[in-house]
Amino acid sequence: MRWLVTGGLGFIGSNFIRVVLRERPDVRIVNLDAMTYAGNPANLRDLEDNPRYRFVHGDIGDVNAVESAIGDGVDAIVNFAAETHVDRSILDPEAFLRTDILGTHVLLEAVRRRGIARYLQVSTDEVYGDVERGESSEDDPLRPRSPYSASKAGGDLHVLAYRSTYDTPVLITRGSNTYGPYQYPEKLIPLFVTNLIDDQQVPVYGDGLQIRDWLHVEDHARGILHVLEHGTLGEVYNVGGGNPRTNLEITRLLLEGCGRSHDTHVRHVVDRPGHDRRYAVNTAKLSALGWAPRVPFADGIAATIVWYREHESWWRPLKSGEFLEYYKRQYAHR
Repeated sequence: MRWLVTGGLGFIGSNFIRVVLRERPDVRIVNLDAMTYAGNPANLRDLEDNPRYRFVHGDIGDVNAVESAIGDGVDAIVNFAAETHVDRSILDPEAFLRTDILGTHVLLEAVRRRGIARYLQVSTDEVYGDVERGESSEDDPLRPRSPYSASKAGGDLHVLAYRSTYDTPVLITRGSNTYGPYQYPEKLIPLFVTNLIDDQQVPVYGDGLQIRDWLHVEDHARGILHVLEHGTLGEVYNVGGGNPRTNLEITRLLLEGCGRSHDTHVRHVVDRPGHDRRYAVNTAKLSALGWAPRVPFADGIAATIVWYREHESWWRPLKSGEFLEYYKRQYAHR
């Protein structure tokens, strides 16, 4: 089989490619990535000579680039390509519309035009909006509250509309907060770990009592793979880790794992505008297909800290240039 993975140089996409090449010997991967700031060639450098892997530089919003990547045909498209960080969406919402909605449209048209058997849209639990109590199920209304989650919800709705209108063979996964190796250091866990390694403070938003469900990236990748292979076309599947924690709890775990103290290394900053207080997803639908997370949370966090300690050559170049400009823009006024 031959699969097109878009956004495969990013965090979840690159881990998905590794899992597939390791666990599905009959699958070849074409990776289409625009190589924006978070699309890092170093994520998959060790696979460059793998005969089952090919990289194509291009944007999913470019019809010609998508056609070039598809080439003689693919059996499936898995779309990871997206602008993904809420804070950046507040600074530049238009970029999120271009990739998350217009780029999705280009891919759906390619599926329709080329008769591709399966298209999987990788989405997020943030499309459900703030969940005061209980858990979000796949048929709950979408209530996005940031430019990022609104763009992802728009992409999801476009995907489902193509199913209703054209009978396009689509699937959607909505994952919870994901952590692990190769995550760009603007996100909470890699930002905090790398700051703490360098004996710097970490910025905790507001009171730090926002709750997220945490999912190891390999569990997320296997959940997506499971839906691609076993999901019912036209359906949405939540992928969650079952590890709800406040941001303050995560901060304490990372401080402990890095040997730093709360009093000297935590700086509370002004909260994000419209910051959702809590996310929680019900994963019974995916569990019924036979998927379950494998990585215990404490083990996953400990291993992630070790990974960033052992891979300074990966993240140090990223925390310069564009990142420093973004970091200053994001936190100086707070």
